[in-house]
Amino acid sequence: MKALQKKKKSSFSEKVRKKTEGIKNLLYRITLVTNLVFVAALLFSYISVYINPSAIAFPALFGLAYPYLLLINIIFIVFWVSLLKKEALISAAAILIGIGFIHNFIRLSNHGEEVKNDIKLISYNLRLFNYFEGNSARHSDKKILQMLKSENPGIICLQEYYIPEDRSTSEEIIKSALGGTWHSHTKLIRNKNKRSYGIITLSRYPVINRGEIIHPNSSSLTIFTDIVAGKDTIRVYNNHLQSFRLRRLDSSLIGDISAEQKGKLKDIGYFYKRLTNGFKSRSVQTARLKKSVSSSPFPVIVAGDFNDTPISYTYRKIHHGLNDAFVKAGYGAGFTYRGKYPPNRIDYVFYDDHLECTDFDIVKVKYSDHYPVVAYFRKSR
Repeated sequence: MKALQKKKKSSFSEKVRKKTEGIKNLLYRITLVTNLVFVAALLFSYISVYINPSAIAFPALFGLAYPYLLLINIIFIVFWVSLLKKEALISAAAILIGIGFIHNFIRLSNHGEEVKNDIKLISYNLRLFNYFEGNSARHSDKKILQMLKSENPGIICLQEYYIPEDRSTSEEIIKSALGGTWHSHTKLIRNKNKRSYGIITLSRYPVINRGEIIHPNSSSLTIFTDIVAGKDTIRVYNNHLQSFRLRRLDSSLIGDISAEQKGKLKDIGYFYKRLTNGFKSRSVQTARLKKSVSSSPFPVIVAGDFNDTPISYTYRKIHHGLNDAFVKAGYGAGFTYRGKYPPNRIDYVFYDDHLECTDFDIVKVKYSDHYPVVAYFRKSR
Protein backbone atom coordinates (compact mmCIF):
# COMPACT_ATOMS: atom_id res chain seq x y z
CA MET A 1 0.00 0.00 0.00
CA LYS A 2 2.79 2.37 0.94
CA ALA A 3 4.65 1.45 -2.22
CA LEU A 4 1.54 2.28 -4.27
CA GLN A 5 1.15 5.65 -2.53
CA LYS A 6 4.83 6.39 -3.09
CA LYS A 7 4.45 5.51 -6.77
CA LYS A 8 1.39 7.77 -7.13
CA LYS A 9 3.21 10.62 -5.35
CA SER A 10 6.22 10.14 -7.63
CA SER A 11 3.96 10.12 -10.68
CA PHE A 12 2.22 13.31 -9.51
CA SER A 13 5.58 15.03 -8.88
CA GLU A 14 6.73 14.01 -12.33
CA LYS A 15 3.60 15.51 -13.88
CA VAL A 16 4.08 18.74 -11.93
CA ARG A 17 7.72 18.86 -12.98
CA LYS A 18 6.87 18.31 -16.64
CA LYS A 19 4.08 20.87 -16.48
CA THR A 20 6.40 23.38 -14.83
CA GLU A 21 9.07 22.72 -17.46
CA GLY A 22 6.45 23.11 -20.18
CA ILE A 23 5.38 26.50 -18.80
CA LYS A 24 9.01 27.57 -18.50
CA ASN A 25 9.72 26.52 -22.09
CA LEU A 26 6.62 28.34 -23.30
CA LEU A 27 7.61 31.51 -21.43
CA TYR A 28 11.14 31.17 -22.79
CA ARG A 29 9.87 30.91 -26.36
CA ILE A 30 7.48 33.84 -25.93
CA THR A 31 10.24 35.96 -24.41
CA LEU A 32 12.74 35.00 -27.11
CA VAL A 33 10.27 35.68 -29.94
CA THR A 34 9.35 39.04 -28.37
CA ASN A 35 13.04 39.86 -28.10
CA LEU A 36 13.58 38.97 -31.75
CA VAL A 37 10.64 41.17 -32.78
CA PHE A 38 12.16 44.17 -31.00
CA VAL A 39 15.59 43.39 -32.44
CA ALA A 40 14.07 43.35 -35.92
CA ALA A 41 12.29 46.64 -35.21
CA LEU A 42 15.56 48.22 -34.02
CA LEU A 43 17.41 47.03 -37.13
CA PHE A 44 14.59 48.31 -39.32
CA SER A 45 14.87 51.74 -37.68
CA TYR A 46 18.49 51.89 -38.94
CA ILE A 47 17.33 51.11 -42.47
CA SER A 48 14.45 53.61 -42.35
CA VAL A 49 16.78 56.60 -42.72
CA TYR A 50 17.53 55.52 -46.30
CA ILE A 51 13.88 55.19 -47.35
CA ASN A 52 12.24 58.33 -48.72
CA PRO A 53 8.86 58.74 -46.95
CA SER A 54 7.48 60.23 -50.15
CA ALA A 55 7.76 56.75 -51.64
CA ILE A 56 6.76 54.78 -48.54
CA ALA A 57 6.22 56.43 -45.16
CA PHE A 58 5.61 53.43 -42.87
CA PRO A 59 9.31 52.66 -42.16
CA ALA A 60 9.82 56.17 -40.75
CA LEU A 61 7.69 55.19 -37.75
CA PHE A 62 10.48 52.85 -36.64
CA GLY A 63 12.99 55.70 -36.73
CA LEU A 64 10.66 57.82 -34.62
CA ALA A 65 10.48 55.00 -32.06
CA TYR A 66 14.27 54.40 -32.01
CA PRO A 67 15.04 55.64 -28.45
CA TYR A 68 12.36 53.37 -27.03
CA LEU A 69 13.33 50.39 -29.18
CA LEU A 70 16.89 50.88 -27.95
CA LEU A 71 15.73 51.01 -24.32
CA ILE A 72 13.64 47.84 -24.70
CA ASN A 73 16.61 45.99 -26.17
CA ILE A 74 18.80 47.11 -23.28
CA ILE A 75 16.16 45.75 -20.89
CA PHE A 76 16.29 42.41 -22.72
CA ILE A 77 20.08 42.33 -22.34
CA VAL A 78 19.77 42.90 -18.59
CA PHE A 79 17.06 40.22 -18.39
CA TRP A 80 19.08 37.55 -20.20
CA VAL A 81 22.30 38.41 -18.35
CA SER A 82 20.47 38.04 -15.02
CA LEU A 83 19.60 34.48 -16.12
CA LEU A 84 23.15 33.90 -17.40
CA LYS A 85 21.78 33.26 -20.89
CA LYS A 86 23.78 33.77 -24.09
CA GLU A 87 20.59 35.17 -25.70
CA ALA A 88 21.76 38.53 -24.32
CA LEU A 89 24.09 38.65 -27.32
CA ILE A 90 21.13 39.02 -29.71
CA SER A 91 20.14 42.51 -28.55
CA ALA A 92 23.76 43.43 -27.83
CA ALA A 93 24.72 42.68 -31.44
CA ALA A 94 21.77 44.71 -32.76
CA ILE A 95 22.77 47.70 -30.64
CA LEU A 96 26.42 47.46 -31.69
CA ILE A 97 25.42 47.48 -35.36
CA GLY A 98 23.81 50.89 -34.87
CA ILE A 99 26.19 52.28 -32.24
CA GLY A 100 26.79 55.36 -34.39
CA PHE A 101 23.13 56.37 -34.08
CA ILE A 102 23.42 56.52 -30.28
CA HIS A 103 26.04 59.25 -30.63
CA ASN A 104 23.43 61.45 -32.33
CA PHE A 105 21.36 61.38 -29.13
CA ILE A 106 23.94 61.18 -26.34
CA ARG A 107 27.46 62.62 -26.15
CA LEU A 108 29.73 61.43 -23.36
CA SER A 109 32.66 63.72 -24.12
CA ASN A 110 32.77 67.44 -24.78
CA HIS A 111 35.76 69.31 -26.11
CA GLY A 112 33.76 72.53 -26.48
CA GLU A 113 34.84 75.79 -24.96
CA GLU A 114 33.03 79.12 -25.03
CA VAL A 115 35.23 81.90 -26.40
CA LYS A 116 34.30 85.55 -25.96
CA ASN A 117 34.68 86.52 -29.62
CA ASP A 118 32.73 83.53 -30.96
CA ILE A 119 29.42 84.01 -32.75
CA LYS A 120 26.71 82.82 -30.37
CA LEU A 121 23.47 81.57 -31.92
CA ILE A 122 20.27 80.51 -30.15
CA SER A 123 17.44 78.59 -31.81
CA TYR A 124 14.15 78.21 -29.93
CA ASN A 125 10.61 77.05 -30.67
CA LEU A 126 8.43 79.40 -28.59
CA ARG A 127 5.13 77.48 -28.74
CA LEU A 128 3.47 80.84 -29.54
CA PHE A 129 4.52 82.19 -26.13
CA ASN A 130 1.95 79.78 -24.61
CA TYR A 131 -0.94 81.99 -25.74
CA PHE A 132 -3.02 78.93 -26.59
CA GLU A 133 -2.25 76.93 -23.46
CA GLY A 134 -5.28 78.05 -21.43
CA ASN A 135 -4.44 80.25 -18.45
CA SER A 136 -3.18 83.71 -19.49
CA ALA A 137 -0.84 83.61 -16.49
CA ARG A 138 1.14 81.01 -18.40
CA HIS A 139 2.07 83.43 -21.20
CA SER A 140 5.82 83.12 -21.47
CA ASP A 141 6.87 86.12 -23.57
CA LYS A 142 8.38 88.13 -20.70
CA LYS A 143 10.28 85.14 -19.29
CA ILE A 144 11.58 84.16 -22.71
CA LEU A 145 12.74 87.67 -23.55
CA GLN A 146 14.47 87.90 -20.18
CA MET A 147 16.21 84.59 -20.82
CA LEU A 148 17.31 85.63 -24.31
CA LYS A 149 18.65 88.92 -23.00
CA SER A 150 20.63 87.19 -20.24
CA GLU A 151 22.08 84.69 -22.73
CA ASN A 152 23.29 87.65 -24.83
CA PRO A 153 23.53 85.89 -28.22
CA GLY A 154 24.58 87.51 -31.47
CA ILE A 155 21.97 85.67 -33.56
CA ILE A 156 18.52 84.42 -32.52
CA CYS A 157 16.35 82.04 -34.59
CA LEU A 158 12.80 81.72 -33.25
CA GLN A 159 10.05 79.38 -34.45
CA GLU A 160 6.33 79.48 -33.61
CA TYR A 161 6.70 83.20 -33.10
CA TYR A 162 3.31 84.75 -32.37
CA ILE A 163 1.94 88.31 -32.46
CA PRO A 164 -1.48 88.68 -30.77
CA GLU A 165 -3.97 91.37 -31.66
CA ASP A 166 -2.55 93.74 -29.03
CA ARG A 167 0.90 93.35 -30.69
CA SER A 168 2.52 92.80 -27.30
CA THR A 169 5.20 90.66 -28.93
CA SER A 170 5.84 92.70 -32.07
CA GLU A 171 9.33 93.00 -33.56
CA GLU A 172 9.74 96.48 -32.12
CA ILE A 173 8.84 95.39 -28.59
CA ILE A 174 11.11 92.34 -28.77
CA LYS A 175 14.06 94.41 -30.00
CA SER A 176 13.49 96.93 -27.24
CA ALA A 177 13.27 94.21 -24.58
CA LEU A 178 16.50 92.59 -25.78
CA GLY A 179 18.35 95.90 -25.63
CA GLY A 180 20.92 97.26 -28.06
CA THR A 181 20.69 97.33 -31.84
CA TRP A 182 19.04 94.40 -33.61
CA HIS A 183 18.34 93.63 -37.25
CA SER A 184 15.43 91.34 -38.02
CA HIS A 185 14.00 89.08 -40.69
CA THR A 186 10.45 87.89 -40.20
CA LYS A 187 8.06 85.65 -42.10
CA LEU A 188 4.47 85.54 -40.84
CA ILE A 189 1.27 83.74 -41.72
CA ARG A 190 -1.84 85.78 -40.98
CA ASN A 191 -5.24 84.10 -40.69
CA LYS A 192 -8.78 85.43 -40.78
CA ASN A 193 -8.76 85.95 -36.99
CA LYS A 194 -5.88 88.43 -37.33
CA ARG A 195 -3.47 86.01 -35.68
CA SER A 196 0.08 86.25 -36.95
CA TYR A 197 2.31 83.21 -36.64
CA GLY A 198 5.72 82.48 -38.10
CA ILE A 199 9.47 82.64 -37.63
CA ILE A 200 11.90 85.45 -36.94
CA THR A 201 15.67 85.77 -37.12
CA LEU A 202 17.29 88.53 -35.06
CA SER A 203 20.91 89.60 -35.47
CA ARG A 204 23.22 92.04 -33.72
CA TYR A 205 25.30 91.90 -36.90
CA PRO A 206 24.34 93.79 -40.08
CA VAL A 207 21.99 92.01 -42.49
CA ILE A 208 22.65 92.48 -46.21
CA ASN A 209 20.08 90.13 -47.72
CA ARG A 210 16.86 88.32 -46.84
CA GLY A 211 15.20 85.40 -48.63
CA GLU A 212 12.80 82.56 -48.11
CA ILE A 213 11.98 79.05 -49.32
CA ILE A 214 8.34 78.53 -50.19
CA HIS A 215 6.70 75.33 -48.96
CA PRO A 216 3.41 75.21 -50.91
CA ASN A 217 0.19 74.15 -49.18
CA SER A 218 1.86 74.17 -45.78
CA SER A 219 2.28 76.42 -42.75
CA SER A 220 5.94 75.33 -42.63
CA LEU A 221 8.42 78.16 -43.02
CA THR A 222 12.07 78.60 -44.01
CA ILE A 223 13.92 81.89 -44.27
CA PHE A 224 17.57 82.63 -44.90
CA THR A 225 19.40 85.75 -43.77
CA ASP A 226 22.83 86.91 -44.97
CA ILE A 227 24.64 88.30 -41.94
CA VAL A 228 27.98 90.13 -41.91
CA ALA A 229 30.00 89.15 -38.83
CA GLY A 230 33.32 90.97 -38.87
CA LYS A 231 34.80 90.47 -42.33
CA ASP A 232 32.77 87.37 -43.09
CA THR A 233 29.27 86.88 -44.47
CA ILE A 234 27.26 83.91 -43.18
CA ARG A 235 23.92 82.69 -44.49
CA VAL A 236 21.69 81.64 -41.58
CA TYR A 237 18.69 79.42 -42.31
CA ASN A 238 15.83 79.47 -39.83
CA ASN A 239 13.44 76.53 -40.26
CA HIS A 240 10.18 75.22 -38.92
CA LEU A 241 9.44 72.12 -40.96
CA GLN A 242 6.12 70.29 -41.10
CA SER A 243 4.86 69.14 -37.72
CA PHE A 244 2.65 66.11 -37.25
CA ARG A 245 -0.13 68.56 -36.36
CA LEU A 246 -1.41 66.41 -33.55
CA ARG A 247 -2.19 69.36 -31.34
CA ARG A 248 -5.37 71.38 -31.53
CA LEU A 249 -3.16 74.44 -31.59
CA ASP A 250 -1.75 73.67 -35.02
CA SER A 251 -5.15 73.63 -36.63
CA SER A 252 -6.46 76.64 -34.71
CA LEU A 253 -3.80 78.80 -36.31
CA ILE A 254 -5.31 78.19 -39.71
CA GLY A 255 -8.95 77.94 -38.73
CA ASP A 256 -11.36 76.52 -36.21
CA ILE A 257 -11.50 72.78 -35.64
CA SER A 258 -14.78 71.19 -36.61
CA ALA A 259 -16.66 68.76 -34.37
CA GLU A 260 -15.80 66.00 -36.82
CA GLN A 261 -12.07 66.73 -36.51
CA LYS A 262 -12.31 66.69 -32.73
CA GLY A 263 -13.73 63.19 -32.91
CA LYS A 264 -10.97 62.08 -35.24
CA LEU A 265 -8.27 63.18 -32.82
CA LYS A 266 -8.94 59.97 -30.89
CA ASP A 267 -8.93 57.76 -33.92
CA ILE A 268 -5.81 55.61 -34.43
CA GLY A 269 -6.18 55.76 -38.20
CA TYR A 270 -6.24 59.52 -38.07
CA PHE A 271 -3.16 59.49 -35.82
CA TYR A 272 -1.29 57.24 -38.26
CA LYS A 273 -2.25 59.43 -41.20
CA ARG A 274 -0.98 62.54 -39.44
CA LEU A 275 2.34 60.86 -38.73
CA THR A 276 2.88 59.55 -42.25
CA ASN A 277 1.75 62.82 -43.86
CA GLY A 278 4.27 64.64 -41.68
CA PHE A 279 7.10 62.35 -42.80
CA LYS A 280 6.13 62.80 -46.46
CA SER A 281 5.87 66.60 -46.24
CA ARG A 282 9.22 66.96 -44.50
CA SER A 283 10.98 64.82 -47.10
CA VAL A 284 9.83 67.24 -49.83
CA GLN A 285 10.64 70.31 -47.73
CA THR A 286 14.07 68.88 -46.94
CA ALA A 287 14.83 68.54 -50.66
CA ARG A 288 14.01 72.22 -51.22
CA LEU A 289 16.09 73.28 -48.23
CA LYS A 290 19.05 71.15 -49.24
CA LYS A 291 19.00 72.55 -52.78
CA SER A 292 19.14 76.10 -51.44
CA VAL A 293 21.88 75.30 -48.92
CA SER A 294 24.00 73.63 -51.60
CA SER A 295 23.85 76.74 -53.80
CA SER A 296 24.67 79.24 -51.03
CA PRO A 297 27.52 81.62 -51.95
CA PHE A 298 28.38 81.94 -48.25
CA PRO A 299 29.16 79.63 -45.33
CA VAL A 300 25.91 78.36 -43.85
CA ILE A 301 24.29 77.74 -40.50
CA VAL A 302 21.05 75.76 -40.72
CA ALA A 303 19.00 75.97 -37.52
CA GLY A 304 15.48 75.37 -36.31
CA ASP A 305 12.77 72.90 -35.41
CA PHE A 306 12.89 70.10 -37.99
CA ASN A 307 10.23 67.95 -36.29
CA ASP A 308 12.22 64.81 -37.02
CA THR A 309 14.66 62.73 -34.98
CA PRO A 310 18.29 61.87 -35.79
CA ILE A 311 17.01 58.48 -36.98
CA SER A 312 15.12 59.88 -39.94
CA TYR A 313 15.36 60.51 -43.65
CA THR A 314 15.09 64.26 -42.98
CA TYR A 315 18.09 64.29 -40.65
CA ARG A 316 20.24 62.14 -42.94
CA LYS A 317 19.58 64.34 -45.98
CA ILE A 318 20.22 67.63 -44.18
CA HIS A 319 23.20 66.31 -42.25
CA HIS A 320 24.88 65.12 -45.47
CA GLY A 321 27.67 67.59 -46.19
CA LEU A 322 27.01 69.51 -42.96
CA ASN A 323 28.07 69.13 -39.34
CA ASP A 324 25.72 68.64 -36.40
CA ALA A 325 26.67 71.14 -33.67
CA PHE A 326 25.47 68.86 -30.86
CA VAL A 327 27.44 65.89 -32.16
CA LYS A 328 30.57 68.00 -32.60
CA ALA A 329 30.50 70.04 -29.40
CA GLY A 330 27.59 68.95 -27.20
CA TYR A 331 27.49 66.87 -24.03
CA GLY A 332 24.94 64.61 -22.37
CA ALA A 333 21.46 63.74 -23.66
CA GLY A 334 20.44 65.80 -26.67
CA PHE A 335 16.66 65.73 -26.18
CA THR A 336 15.16 69.11 -27.07
CA TYR A 337 11.44 68.31 -27.05
CA ARG A 338 9.75 68.15 -23.64
CA GLY A 339 6.03 68.28 -24.50
CA LYS A 340 3.13 65.89 -23.97
CA TYR A 341 4.50 63.32 -26.38
CA PRO A 342 7.62 61.27 -25.57
CA PRO A 343 10.79 63.39 -25.35
CA ASN A 344 13.05 63.39 -28.37
CA ARG A 345 15.65 65.38 -30.25
CA ILE A 346 14.07 67.46 -33.05
CA ASP A 347 15.79 70.89 -32.81
CA TYR A 348 19.15 71.24 -34.55
CA VAL A 349 21.96 73.54 -35.56
CA PHE A 350 23.92 72.39 -38.61
CA TYR A 351 26.88 74.17 -40.23
CA ASP A 352 29.37 73.66 -43.04
CA ASP A 353 33.14 73.17 -42.96
CA HIS A 354 33.88 76.88 -43.37
CA LEU A 355 32.87 77.24 -39.72
CA GLU A 356 33.94 75.58 -36.49
CA CYS A 357 31.52 74.94 -33.62
CA THR A 358 33.38 75.56 -30.36
CA ASP A 359 30.57 74.70 -27.94
CA PHE A 360 26.93 73.62 -27.79
CA ASP A 361 24.39 73.82 -24.97
CA ILE A 362 20.74 73.01 -24.32
CA VAL A 363 19.16 75.56 -21.98
CA LYS A 364 16.82 73.68 -19.61
CA VAL A 365 14.10 76.31 -19.21
CA LYS A 366 10.45 75.25 -19.23
CA TYR A 367 8.86 78.18 -21.07
CA SER A 368 7.82 76.08 -24.06
CA ASP A 369 7.49 72.43 -25.09
CA HIS A 370 11.00 72.78 -26.52
CA TYR A 371 14.34 73.71 -24.99
CA PRO A 372 16.47 76.46 -26.55
CA VAL A 373 19.66 75.21 -28.21
CA VAL A 374 22.83 77.32 -28.23
CA ALA A 375 25.83 76.99 -30.53
CA TYR A 376 29.09 78.97 -30.65
CA PHE A 377 30.92 79.47 -33.94
CA ARG A 378 34.14 80.81 -35.33
CA LYS A 379 35.71 80.69 -38.76
CA SER A 380 37.58 77.44 -39.41
CA ARG A 381 41.30 77.74 -39.06
